[in-house]
Amino acid sequence: MSKKPEWPEPGDLVIVTVNRITDYGAYVTLDEFGKEGLLHVSEVSSSWVRNIRDFVREGQKTVLKVLRVDEEKGHVDLSLRRVTKRERIEKVMSWKRGRKAEAIMRSAGEKLGLPLEEIYSKAGVLIEKAFGDVYEGLEKVAREGAAVFVNAGVPREIAEALESVAREKVRLPMVRVKGTLELQCAKPNGVRCIREALLSAKKVEDANEGNIRVFVTAPPKYSIVVAAEDYKKAEKTLQKASENVIKTITKAGGQGVFKREK
Repeated sequence: MSKKPEWPEPGDLVIVTVNRITDYGAYVTLDEFGKEGLLHVSEVSSSWVRNIRDFVREGQKTVLKVLRVDEEKGHVDLSLRRVTKRERIEKVMSWKRGRKAEAIMRSAGEKLGLPLEEIYSKAGVLIEKAFGDVYEGLEKVAREGAAVFVNAGVPREIAEALESVAREKVRLPMVRVKGTLELQCAKPNGVRCIREALLSAKKVEDANEGNIRVFVTAPPKYSIVVAAEDYKKAEKTLQKASENVIKTITKAGGQGVFKREK
């Protein structure tokens, strides 16, 4: 991971903690830099501010935009009104990912008896270069194994330690695919046959490939949804599950049709 600059740049979005509120503004700490900044009351809102505490409060964490930086005086002027909702959401997500990445790197360092700075210098920089973002790389190593880091130049011992911790702590994003099953069975025990056919979908479920959910839409139509780490695994499981259902209902003397939904 690249070394963080000592000061932010004008235009940067920063996470801050509100320390003290006055009539003319709020003094905050820039969490990522350890510097103090001022949110002037004129930069709180585009509308008239009767009470600044209607917008910020002591102890609150929020996202502000850097307006000016005076390194000699140690001043950082900030704005709340110039931060869009989308910018706020994206910055918070990025900040949380960065903190998670640091925690994982720290844990890997503890496993190996190495300080965080050494893990960063030997692995973080290479991971960031290869994947654009350290947390992005940690998601990939949790999914595909230490080899992806080794191929990026990370020492194998560190790559394996990062894989071990990432598999424990990284929550991989899931994708969902779905389809509709139309099942019919004119046999006297037709309802039971349909139920058993639907239950057969779960028999192909594999924790590594995805999980399956089947529910009634409006008989004779039933929805089947598969959640997995990637589309390839999800599609594979959906195909297997739907084929299992059709095979089971056909064997019982009924009929079935599967339609993939976009």
